[in-house]
Amino acid sequence: MIHTLLEFDAGILLFLQEFVRNRFLTPVLVFITRLGDAGMIWIALSLIFLCFKKTRRTGCMSLLALFFSLCVNNLLLKQIVARTRPYDAIPDLVPLVARLTDFSFPSGHSAAAFSAAGVFVKTLPKRFGIPLFLFAVVIALSRLYVGVHYPSDVLCGVISGLLISYAARFCVDKVWRQPESGTA
Repeated sequence: MIHTLLEFDAGILLFLQEFVRNRFLTPVLVFITRLGDAGMIWIALSLIFLCFKKTRRTGCMSLLALFFSLCVNNLLLKQIVARTRPYDAIPDLVPLVARLTDFSFPSGHSAAAFSAAGVFVKTLPKRFGIPLFLFAVVIALSRLYVGVHYPSDVLCGVISGLLISYAARFCVDKVWRQPESGTA
């Protein structure tokens, strides 16, 4: 079963390298994947949301989700699973970004993107939430394109991020004071 998954993962990455990578798409997806480095784009957006009363709760939720994602995915799961990067296991795979020193599973970029975007899509107006969620999808796919994650790393990062976004929303909703209505 594991061997079959590894072959499937490797096949997708080699297919992307052989048939999808091109000189027009590569600089765009390398730029997009770098936007997700250390969750900085999501942290920046969250901090911006903190500045406005209407989106302050969203900013708190997304920062908490990003913190949970860091703890669960980068500090815990990556260390437990200790999966090598695909370019170290697949001889013909060439990464398009610098080789990373941490483990591959789960994708931290994908988990961070979906932990924040999962909050945004549920708490912001659709005209903001949906594009940010789609941006998270592109960041996750960019990790495959640049050759630094297996598809299963990205999928598990997405699932983890979405679950964490729900947990963060739940936690903030439990402690955030609701304005009293009907009192003068």
